[in-house]
Amino acid sequence: MSIFLEVLGQAESKLKQMAQQMENIRWMAENGRYDAALENALRLEYNSERLTLLTRALPGYTGNPLAKAHVEKAIREAVPVEVGYTEQGWFSLRLPLLLPKKEKGSTEFIRGFLYPAMGKFFQGKDPVRYPDCVMIFRHVYSRDRPERERRDHDNIEVNIVADIAALYTLPDDKPDVCNHYYCSAAAEQERTEVYVVPKADFRKWLDVEKAMPDEGVKLLPELPVSG
Repeated sequence: MSIFLEVLGQAESKLKQMAQQMENIRWMAENGRYDAALENALRLEYNSERLTLLTRALPGYTGNPLAKAHVEKAIREAVPVEVGYTEQGWFSLRLPLLLPKKEKGSTEFIRGFLYPAMGKFFQGKDPVRYPDCVMIFRHVYSRDRPERERRDHDNIEVNIVADIAALYTLPDDKPDVCNHYYCSAAAEQERTEVYVVPKADFRKWLDVEKAMPDEGVKLLPELPVSG
């Protein structure tokens, strides 16, 4: 059996497993067992990421030399990452999702859409380097999400995003070069925002954050010229 059919079979098996999980979750919710529904919903989310990885790999096993380019295009369209600079000159990216809990979600899933997005943004551009900065993770939750469902900052998988952002914005990610700061906010749509801000501007960012619009600040395609 070819590797293509083997991976297709794995995807089919995962899809059947997820269908059963959804039935179970529906029954739990209809019977008021929301704690159990939440636990099983997280398992479903994990399996959906595994299924995504399988289906991403599938086109490549056809042997078509254009498969990788087509997959990367589909990822950019399905997971629209916003990359740019704020009007203050701070680098920023916006992911249209919340990052998974540590050891619960697939970092390969994140790597699969963030690398192409960053590569496309910096194509033909020199990376920007902030030698002494703060990398900020702003976790934006839906206003409808109960407070108890918000995650502890130290239980969120941020390392893969930090590593990829550092490739394009930092000389390196040693502690003496870049500190990390985590905060949460509420908006209409859930997402994760990342900012790379010079340490001298950090207090200014805190003031700006208080008045950020619901949809997030405007991002510019080029670093604004100061002065």
